[in-house]
Amino acid sequence: EVQLVESGGGLVQTGGSLRLSCLASGFTFDDYAIGWFRQAPGKEREGVSCINSYDDRTYYADFVKGRFTISKNNAKNTVYLQMNSLKPEDTAVYYCAAYDLGWGHNCPRDRYLQIRGQGALVTVSS
Repeated sequence: EVQLVESGGGLVQTGGSLRLSCLASGFTFDDYAIGWFRQAPGKEREGVSCINSYDDRTYYADFVKGRFTISKNNAKNTVYLQMNSLKPEDTAVYYCAAYDLGWGHNCPRDRYLQIRGQGALVTVSS
């Protein structure tokens, strides 16, 4: 079965840290680019950070630059999102998704995401 499974979400206070993990199975990890996306209540899903599988170039949305770090472990078929200095506005459901390598390290729009995880809720209290 082709799937992405997120873990590591939870409740944290402002300024705290969390690390999300995304475990891929059922497909060849290196055949796709992987990214993290989030959706807050009442808002559209947006790209947070994405990584290119063949050169490890990364993209970060302006609102997380300097605070979040994306990384991957090919041997474990896992992509991580280290989130530091969390703010209440970071509260959202975080999804990992796989998409065509042609996007490079950019985060594509939602309709181009080919494999999606179920999401992990991150809540940052003020």
